[in-house]
Amino acid sequence: MAVVVDQELVAEKKSDKLTLIPLTALVVGSMIGGGVFNLPSDMSRGASPGAIIIGWIITGIGMLMLAFVYQSLAVRKPDLNAGPYAYAKAGFGAFVGFNSAWGYWLSAFLGNVAYAVAIFSALSFFVPTFGDGNNLISIAGASICLWLVHFLVLQGVKGAAFINIVTTVAKLVPLLLFVIIAIIAFNWDKFTFNFWGQPSGAEGDTGLGSIVNQVKSTMLVTLWVFIGIEGASVYSARAANRSDVGRATVIGFIGALGIYILVSLISTGVLTQTELAGLKVPSMAGVLEPLIGYWGAAMINLGLMVSVGGAFLSWTLLCAEIPYTCGKDGTFPRWFASENANGSPVNALWATNILIQVFLILSFFSKSAYQFFYFIASVAILPPYVFSGGYALKLALSGETYTGGTGRSRDLIVGLVATLYGLWLVYAAGLTYLLMCTILFVPGILVYVLARREHGEKVFTGAEALIAVVITLLAVIAAYLLITGKISPL
Repeated sequence: MAVVVDQELVAEKKSDKLTLIPLTALVVGSMIGGGVFNLPSDMSRGASPGAIIIGWIITGIGMLMLAFVYQSLAVRKPDLNAGPYAYAKAGFGAFVGFNSAWGYWLSAFLGNVAYAVAIFSALSFFVPTFGDGNNLISIAGASICLWLVHFLVLQGVKGAAFINIVTTVAKLVPLLLFVIIAIIAFNWDKFTFNFWGQPSGAEGDTGLGSIVNQVKSTMLVTLWVFIGIEGASVYSARAANRSDVGRATVIGFIGALGIYILVSLISTGVLTQTELAGLKVPSMAGVLEPLIGYWGAAMINLGLMVSVGGAFLSWTLLCAEIPYTCGKDGTFPRWFASENANGSPVNALWATNILIQVFLILSFFSKSAYQFFYFIASVAILPPYVFSGGYALKLALSGETYTGGTGRSRDLIVGLVATLYGLWLVYAAGLTYLLMCTILFVPGILVYVLARREHGEKVFTGAEALIAVVITLLAVIAAYLLITGKISPL
């Protein structure tokens, strides 16, 4: 009888695990959110078609290497769960791991703020009262949606993951229709006109700058739409089959990359760079409306609301999982590790959504709330990405987990390219957003100190203390520059 009961418990536990399809949907659902619907404007705002192509080549190679990093580490380090945070901690110590987790958490909930703004900006197409998505009525509506999702996730992760599959499929339909219609309307002459963004005359400066600066301008945009590539890795502890984590990551990446390239490049053959740069969120609607009229723009706005709603759910799942896992292993205070009867990370979820609520209110004071929050979210996630690549490189260099050198040379190249790509993104992000982001990392130092003292552990090593001091000093400088108006958000 005891054996039968044990078998039933094992079967029940296994049924709660995530298989390849929901894992892939988490990756796709996390990546394909609001960003893709505004790609035509976001990419063209600072770059010509030629620079956009170069930007996608760099991003495609860099993100593919990062996808391979997560694919390899999921198999080589099956004992490490929660993806980027766990890899940074294992490779570079507790405080670096904490900052990767903190940055990932910041990116996740700030991304949700950007998504909320995008939803109500799209809704203003039908109800103009919502404006740009960050006025008072929009913030009230977004707050209601936030807490509805909150209580949905409290019902259990697996149920929320199933809903995410449905929204992932639904969001692909308007994207594919856009691509088909835009291909039919594509004008080669318009696409090739001023292909590199050069001045058209003595006074015809486009304001786009050099090719290098144009490519740099695309980097945070392309990073933003790929945030979520690590989604399956974050849920590796809940995967039914460990190898599905890597497969889901690569499948999701390839599908998303194809859609992103088509959406951003085809649009430059429909409208000029100046026209694209001036479009309202979601700019895909502005591209489609001249081609097929009101219903085309309506379809895109509806598609964005479904897509971003699904991404909002995906990121609510993901960003609660990080502090929950950190609370379990002592990186965050134990309070974050609490579960409810449904297995949902209840305290981590409350902390996350309260912070989202605070930043939703703050969005009222931003002139370009959507762009500001996704830029900050993109910068905050750079530490997890850089250290994930660095850990894969470290393993390949040391030979740890490799027997007979099998695959070591390949992983050495993959880890090196992924790390260099992450460092390039840090450079391309620019000083303004890097400085502003340090302000958000300072409270994390206090959380880390509380967690270490809670477990009776030494707070900092010498090198870690230096890192904490540097972060604090940069945050003070950033605060001063913000107060004096020498740097400012969008």
